[in-house]
Amino acid sequence: MKHPYTYEIIYSSRKTLAVQVTSDGTVKVRAPKGYPKTAIHNFLKEKENWILKHVDKAKQKPSPCPPTLSGKDRNRYIQIARDIFTQKTAYYASIMNVTYGRISIREQKTRWGSCSSRGNLNFNWRLIFAPEPVLDYIVVHELAHRREMNHSHSFYAIVESVLPDYKKMKKWLRDNGHSLWTIV
Repeated sequence: MKHPYTYEIIYSSRKTLAVQVTSDGTVKVRAPKGYPKTAIHNFLKEKENWILKHVDKAKQKPSPCPPTLSGKDRNRYIQIARDIFTQKTAYYASIMNVTYGRISIREQKTRWGSCSSRGNLNFNWRLIFAPEPVLDYIVVHELAHRREMNHSHSFYAIVESVLPDYKKMKKWLRDNGHSLWTIV
C-alpha cells in the first residue's frame, strides 16, 4: 500500500500502535513486535489526514538554529532549571500525593519531560524560557505518570484535577515550543 509520505516502523514491546511526526517532518510508527504490516498500513490510512497536516506543519516551521552557547552559560541555565523544577516538583507532588525519584535536567530534542517507571523525572532545561504556567503543566504531567504510566483519559483527568486549564499550556507548547530552541 502506497502512502504520500515515507515512514519508519519501530517495533517494541509496547501494546498499541502510535504514529509520530517529528519536528523535521519524519513519520515514525511505533508498533508491538510482530504486528502485521497490513494492519499498520490500514492504521496509517486511517490517520492520513492527521499525518499530512502535521508533516506540512513541520515543513513550514523554521528549523531551529540556536546561537552557540558557551559551556559556562549552558551550565548556568541548567542550574536555574534544576532549582525551578526541584521546587515545582516538590510543591505539586505534595498536592498530588505522589512520590518521585531523582530529577535530571537535560536538553532533549524531542520531549519536554519524561517519567521513568522508577519515578525518575527528566525535564528539558529550555522550558525555563516558557511562561511559568507551561512549566507547571509539564511538572504536573510528569507527576501524573506516577499514577498512570500512559496518556489515557484517566491520566488527563489527574492532570485536569490539578490544572483545570492544562489544555491552554499544552496548546502553547504545540504552537510555540519550537521557539524555545531559538532563544539561546
